Amino acid sequence: MENLKDSVLALLTENARYTDEDIAKIVGSSKAEVENVIKSMEKEGLIVKYTTILNRDLIKENKVEALIEVKVALQKLKSFNEYAEELYNFNEVTSMYLMSGGFDLAVFVEGNDISEIAEFISEKLSVIDGITSVQTHFILKKYKIEGQITKKGKDGEREIVGA
Repeated sequence: MENLKDSVLALLTENARYTDEDIAKIVGSSKAEVENVIKSMEKEGLIVKYTTILNRDLIKENKVEALIEVKVALQKLKSFNEYAEELYNFNEVTSMYLMSGGFDLAVFVEGNDISEIAEFISEKLSVIDGITSVQTHFILKKYKIEGQITKKGKDGEREIVGA
């Protein structure tokens, strides 16, 4: 069962559009077994969401994205998890990670323009007690998103890059 789970997870990570039937054929299992494994992983929270990765450069969307490095001063009554919970509930926050190194939290945010990001930082983020510093990096271009290279080859397919 664990091998089937790992195989199904690997295939869905590669391509979330695989049907239960496709996966069953690839792994040599029944469609019902694959359905049960997927439902189990969804229920456990192992599979959080199925999504589409967009190349926003091609959509010509006017969204602005930034990575904000956040340092916090841990307090007796407030942990990293509590800071995270306070931050990830803001609509502007799209992703967030606890980090090692020079800062504590990597907070990815999105807005319609730079002024919306600035407003988020000045009115929501920097007023949280215990946040000692923030450093903002605006994302200018994405070359690879979730393991997928965004550059297209001549035939419209993603270009294969060899070593």
